[in-house]
Amino acid sequence: MCSLALAAPLTAALPFPAFAAPSADAAVGPELPPGPFFSYSRPARYEVVREDVKVPLRDGGHLAGQLYRPGTSATRPATGTFPGIVYEYTAYADAAESFGAGAAYFVRRGYNALVCQVRGSGDSPGTVDPFGPQEQRDNYDVIEWLARHPASTGRIGQMGVSYGGHTTLLAAVNRPPHLKAVIPVNALHDWYENTIYRGGIYSPRIREWQQTVAPDTLRTYAEHPLYDDFWRARSVMSRWEDLTVPTLEINGWYDRYRDGMVKNYRARPHNVWLVSGPWEHGSPEGQYAGIGSGAYLAWWDHWLARNRDAPLPATHVTSYEVPGPGAGRGWHRFEQWPPRDARALTLRLGANGTLRPGATAPGVAAFDVNTGTTPPAEHQQLRFTTPPLRHDLVLAGDGLADIRASFTAADGNIAAVLYDQAPDGTSTRITEGWLKASHRATHTRLSPVEPGTAYALGVHIWPVHYRLSAGHRLVLRISSDDYPQIDSDVPAGRVGVRTGAGGSTLRLTVRTL
Repeated sequence: MCSLALAAPLTAALPFPAFAAPSADAAVGPELPPGPFFSYSRPARYEVVREDVKVPLRDGGHLAGQLYRPGTSATRPATGTFPGIVYEYTAYADAAESFGAGAAYFVRRGYNALVCQVRGSGDSPGTVDPFGPQEQRDNYDVIEWLARHPASTGRIGQMGVSYGGHTTLLAAVNRPPHLKAVIPVNALHDWYENTIYRGGIYSPRIREWQQTVAPDTLRTYAEHPLYDDFWRARSVMSRWEDLTVPTLEINGWYDRYRDGMVKNYRARPHNVWLVSGPWEHGSPEGQYAGIGSGAYLAWWDHWLARNRDAPLPATHVTSYEVPGPGAGRGWHRFEQWPPRDARALTLRLGANGTLRPGATAPGVAAFDVNTGTTPPAEHQQLRFTTPPLRHDLVLAGDGLADIRASFTAADGNIAAVLYDQAPDGTSTRITEGWLKASHRATHTRLSPVEPGTAYALGVHIWPVHYRLSAGHRLVLRISSDDYPQIDSDVPAGRVGVRTGAGGSTLRLTVRTL
């Protein structure tokens, strides 16, 4: 397909339900991606010996941890030396036992594995400051301590999910000398952009998590609404040039960190391998089309045990085209992301709610901002809809909603959300992006908003690998509210969106079919 092929005139859209992953019993494609990397296996040889440890730190403090070692029995460590894995470096002390159960898979196959509680978590003294400089220094010390252990070969890897994935990537950019490879799962590229201030808008999504895990951050994060050195110190993006170790990123297309994972790959395509599946936040194991521990073992055997017969992924990008079921969906291998055959498709927002390649007469469509309505009422949103697609359309990358808008207030938020509308009117949320008008130029300083003046607001749309079927419609919703992704933190007023020729556009990355 060389251009967007549209058919009949649009019809009224119905309210949009929440975004959902395919059901676990959907019969789409093979369970595992193709290739020997994902089916890798070898038998266990050891028992697991657990030791509760205190890891010493450079400042005289210590962290609590559980060291799991290969053994000839449950109480007798095996002789010799073994590579090491920091299996989870996390604030979730309550999950330490389950982490230990996961680590046992690698221990039985000849790895030392350490589960460690960050400063201020569990029995580790201090205060939790998620992903802050102190936590990163401690992580460096943890890796080097494990490398010096008498039972260690000195070759260390680190892995983890969510919090542990974030710390894993931050450990990598700090470059401890004995860290040889990493596996971050559902991890960040930048704590400010991914989670706390989406498009410069404070996100309530993890506020309950903050209260429970790190209550001090309720104050400190609010004190840094602009992107400054506080956030750079918690960022992988600010140190991409230091992400040099082999990195296996495990990304979920339904995950809240997919934008960061893709950006990390695109910044370092030669030493980052990206695996993106149809997964929600958390470990892929146990989810639909999930991968088990065999692929991780292949990675560690290759980089830590230096077994060159242990395979790597056949390509740097392995991606599952969602949602399924249907022909063409399922696992794909690409040499790069976006795929080499991807191209840009620009659609124009029309005054009558259309979304199509050709321009219409200039116009203005408006919506009201009355903060706190969830979901936005009809008068608090605009919807732009394509006619039914003549052919399948595959979104394979990120996008840009170039919204030309004016505000009656002194600031405003733009939430741009894409939906897949089926012929029966039901809709599925595909992806989204957000931007505060005063952050339109940069997140490092405010750009004043003059009421009544039209501004170009480039809203970054998070990447996906998603197929819209023929007969479906693509819908773009523009509003000010998108709870719980962003706060409704701008004054009430009215937003005018320029449409037609010279107006707003939506640029997508699509694959040619």
